[in-house]
Amino acid sequence: MLRRLPAGIEAMPNWIRSLKIMAETFRVERSTVIDAPPAAIFPHINDFHAWADWSPFEKMDAEIAKTFTGPKSGVGAGYAWVGKKAGSGSMEILRADAPSKVVIKLDFTKPFTAHNTAEFTLEPQGSGTKLTWAMYGPTTFVTRLMHMVFPMDKMVGPQFDEGLAALKAIGENALVV
Repeated sequence: MLRRLPAGIEAMPNWIRSLKIMAETFRVERSTVIDAPPAAIFPHINDFHAWADWSPFEKMDAEIAKTFTGPKSGVGAGYAWVGKKAGSGSMEILRADAPSKVVIKLDFTKPFTAHNTAEFTLEPQGSGTKLTWAMYGPTTFVTRLMHMVFPMDKMVGPQFDEGLAALKAIGENALVV
């Protein structure tokens, strides 16, 4: 939602004014179609232990330290990481509607603090599945400033594409148990 400019802001430089009226939330979303049923893909998203097989964020830092908490998969499953390149943060599965949706609370602590939501939606499409990976959350003044230089879609969009391609390869080669 865009906000109305407060009185007196006209005197501010244009770039500062643009930060004031930028959206208070962001959303990055990518989709692919996988020639496999949702049940063949869902377990790879619903279990953080399986993310090492497909997540580009797992591959960006060879020295990443991981901690798993809660159940192995599904609601309450948790995953925290610390790495030199990957920074640090944690995830927790808030919703797991097999085989159609996984919603994850995503908290970053380094290199910056952010509290977002990641959402995976699996929709049957013919004999396959349309898989959508989205991330959304609030923007602060600082993140709006950062997004002017490094737009969120350009920062994480290619990594979402890479992860979806890996899930596609896994799903199309998987056997449903």
